[in-house]
Amino acid sequence: MDIILEKKIILSEILSADTDFILRLVHQNKLITDRDYSALKSPPQDTEKKSVEVLDKLRDKGEDTCQKFIDLLKGQSVLKQYPRLRDVFPDLRQDHISQINEYKTSVCSTYKKVKEYNSGPGEKVLLADRYTELLIVERNREQKDRDEEISSKGEEHQQVLKTRASEAYNPITVDQLFKPDKDGDVPKAVILQGHSGHGKSFTAQMIMYDWASGKVFKDLFDLVLHLKCKELNDISEAHSLVDLLSYCPSFTSETAEVLKDSKIKVLFLIDGFDELKFSFEKTSTVPPKDPFTKAPVEATLSALLKGLVLPKCFLLVTTRSTASDKLSKLLNDSQRFTDILGFTEEGVKEYFQRFFKEELRAKKAFDCVKTNETLYTACFIPVICWIICTVFREQEEEGMDITKGLETTTSIFVHFVSILLKHHCQGLSQPETLLRSLGQLAERGLQEHQVLFDEKSLSEAFPDPSQEKKYNLFLCKFLLKKKVKQERMYSFMHLSFQEFFAALQYLMLENEEEALDKLQALLENSEGFKPVVQFLFGLSNRGIDTHLIKQSRPSIQDHLQKWLLSVLQNHSINEEGMLHLLHCLYELHEEEFVREAMGVWGEIKFGYIPLTRTDCWVLLYCLQCCPTIRSLELTGYNNITAEKLRMLQPSLNRCEEL
Repeated sequence: MDIILEKKIILSEILSADTDFILRLVHQNKLITDRDYSALKSPPQDTEKKSVEVLDKLRDKGEDTCQKFIDLLKGQSVLKQYPRLRDVFPDLRQDHISQINEYKTSVCSTYKKVKEYNSGPGEKVLLADRYTELLIVERNREQKDRDEEISSKGEEHQQVLKTRASEAYNPITVDQLFKPDKDGDVPKAVILQGHSGHGKSFTAQMIMYDWASGKVFKDLFDLVLHLKCKELNDISEAHSLVDLLSYCPSFTSETAEVLKDSKIKVLFLIDGFDELKFSFEKTSTVPPKDPFTKAPVEATLSALLKGLVLPKCFLLVTTRSTASDKLSKLLNDSQRFTDILGFTEEGVKEYFQRFFKEELRAKKAFDCVKTNETLYTACFIPVICWIICTVFREQEEEGMDITKGLETTTSIFVHFVSILLKHHCQGLSQPETLLRSLGQLAERGLQEHQVLFDEKSLSEAFPDPSQEKKYNLFLCKFLLKKKVKQERMYSFMHLSFQEFFAALQYLMLENEEEALDKLQALLENSEGFKPVVQFLFGLSNRGIDTHLIKQSRPSIQDHLQKWLLSVLQNHSINEEGMLHLLHCLYELHEEEFVREAMGVWGEIKFGYIPLTRTDCWVLLYCLQCCPTIRSLELTGYNNITAEKLRMLQPSLNRCEEL
């Protein structure tokens, strides 16, 4: 009786939402007589007044009836009808704590391991053996910043990333994503943007695991729920939000009950917004108002993003840059925009350490990658790091010395593009058209010294709007301020990828004669396009991944080899030209032809250009392919350090004159 008296005001207010429901229930459970029921049910009156009369009648029945009534109010059917009752009874919240703890235990078990791209059935690795902290910034960058990030290479590129990690660019860590802004406001929605292969889904998985383990958001959120957008595309029938959450392996009906408690702080982690096929344009569909009401999947997700369902919840949404503006328009609440830039040099080192576990092996692999400027630059992309480490491990298992058997830049880039096409571009049966269009856009940009493209350039390269979802995989999109307006701009992930796609299109052209004519024009005017020519040599290697290049073009390889030999026989080649040809031979990586070319060369003389670690690595490979070479001349101007000399040492005994 005391608790009904104590809670009478709040109970009467809550029950007045549907007094007929509670009246029927107490009658069915024989807490009041038929006569009481008829008297309370008769003439229509103020609902809150009626609920007060019901409570008073129950108090008149004595303590035993009151206790039975309280137990009735805590039943699931009543709580579903009156969710606010959870705020009245503290012991119900204790039940939620127990349910949430069970959910956390399940999340820890489910999320502690991750499946890799090359995992067989049942094969998984510990998430902690792969996940490495990423550089995330909050500040929108200007055009000169974008140009620097896209065009710089090697040590210079790492220096750019170090600058981005400085306070000027507002770096932010995962545990700070919901920190108050400078005005003290906590964002209701955070957009975590990142390009393909930059670790968005890995980060989402790590957040789930770390929250369940009590490492992040411990005091911020009572419940974190995970929606993988890729899994939702194939659902055709109507689903409630709770139905969609059931695709998450740890989510149960007990967890769903927790959502009815208005005091529970909930975070929805929505991973891969860009992969959704929905337009989210205005429709006549009535949006659901609660997480248990069924509606078309697009309407249910839209209601969640717009705050129409569970308006007090928080959102963390990962997406590629190409869908960020579309997402931002859907999110009505205060937003924080963050951008994953990838790994800094320290991040790359840490990733290698986690992958190999043994410090010596990790250092050996890292030092080896650092000798290749283009690959070292590309390592800021986490998936590139994974590919390189995987290749190294396989070579070790086959008994190869990883310092002698590093795959070419071209082969690593081919692996990367193949992985994105296979795992992130469902329904693409013929990638040749897409790759050809990307290549033409890339080439036009190189011809015009352009790394940023406007929407007009995109529509010319991709006249078919249906291709947008597919090219978004390889391009980055961002807004640049132009005086009083903003303009959408696009780029490749890095200049080296633009050069790679420009080369790749030659093998995608349907007409072989056209491809050879185009190739000849490139070779006659290759100044400014040397990386493209080097990638072409790499793509001509017979052992290249045929998943990407389905048709062999021996005529292109033959043409490239004849051109290289003719240049060597001309004898009027300068030092920069010599170095370029050595890089072409390295990317081709076919020992028999390299031996033939080095035999024509006879003597190599570098008088005044500084040689990088990458140049020394390439020179080492080419020298090792031939039994002897007449002469190798290096000078102090070549910046040959003790480290570089040690790199070249295994091949120096092949030089008749040094």
